[in-house]
Amino acid sequence: MAQLYFYYSAMNAGKSTSLLQSAYNYQERGMKALLFTAALDDRFGKGKIASRIGLSAPAELFEPTSDLFTETKRFNQTKSLGCVFIDEAQFLTKEQVKQCLRIVDQLNIPVLAYGLRTDFKGETFEGSHYLLAWADKLSELKTVCHCGRKANFVARTDQDGNALRDGAQVDIGGNDKYISLCRKHYAELSQFY
Repeated sequence: MAQLYFYYSAMNAGKSTSLLQSAYNYQERGMKALLFTAALDDRFGKGKIASRIGLSAPAELFEPTSDLFTETKRFNQTKSLGCVFIDEAQFLTKEQVKQCLRIVDQLNIPVLAYGLRTDFKGETFEGSHYLLAWADKLSELKTVCHCGRKANFVARTDQDGNALRDGAQVDIGGNDKYISLCRKHYAELSQFY
């Protein structure tokens, strides 16, 4: 029975690496996998999922208006899909998370979504919010703060390393803009509480 899985973490926990490894496992066993990634994150090239350790694979792009159910159904008619993988799942809309549920329930195809749980203000993204609420299985991928504790927050910083407290929820970047921290160090840096 297919299920919706949400693998979440702070930045630098290996979400894309884990996704690419899982997709490879399906493909190695002769099962077709459909990969999606957010169109707005093109740091590594359009239509590409890439990990910091050098793994990459081509992927279909999704935007807020994309219909993942219809696209998956179309691919499944020609390729008989074994699984759907979604990178940057925090950027899904509420409707797209519902589409993932339909892929699981109506097409009987597992969906594995990978994304951030919260933004730099400690607030959930829309996609993460509904994945946390509706996914069949939740799994936290862990990364560590500079102190060695589990990092579960992401701080956005300026070029001098000062925490930014205001701004748009989405500002694409990597280690040049963001740092993963434990709650204690996130609160100290961002004056969270």
